Amino acid sequence: MTSSLKGRIHFSQSIVVSVAVSNLRQTSLVLVQPGAKVNSSYYCDVVLNQCLLPDIQKLSGNNFTFQQYGAPAHRSRQTVAILRLCVSESMEPENWPPNSPDLNPVDYSIWGALQRLVYRRRRIRDVEYLHLKEVLQTC
Repeated sequence: MTSSLKGRIHFSQSIVVSVAVSNLRQTSLVLVQPGAKVNSSYYCDVVLNQCLLPDIQKLSGNNFTFQQYGAPAHRSRQTVAILRLCVSESMEPENWPPNSPDLNPVDYSIWGALQRLVYRRRRIRDVEYLHLKEVLQTC
């Protein structure tokens, strides 16, 4: 699941962060490189294969169902093919739930809570400062 943490009015840049969440716990945060275009290649190579899938498998073995939302990189043929190959239980795009607060807790609850914690605990200098994983992972 991918989302942006939007800055305050004087802080107009944003960062893209991905995380997988389950009833077991969450994966490490995946911070997209500044200026990177999150197309299906970047999403598959960096976000899924290097970060999320190994982390998820470490937490739960192969006992998980992988669900995404409708971002173009999530729906691409390349992404769907990789998930079919690497994930035993992956929901096909036509079965993804609608964009709903009840069915997408990361987008509707977790990112807002994380943003509030970041701004409460830290003075944010610039977007590069947020790319230090320690800043976000200590929240």
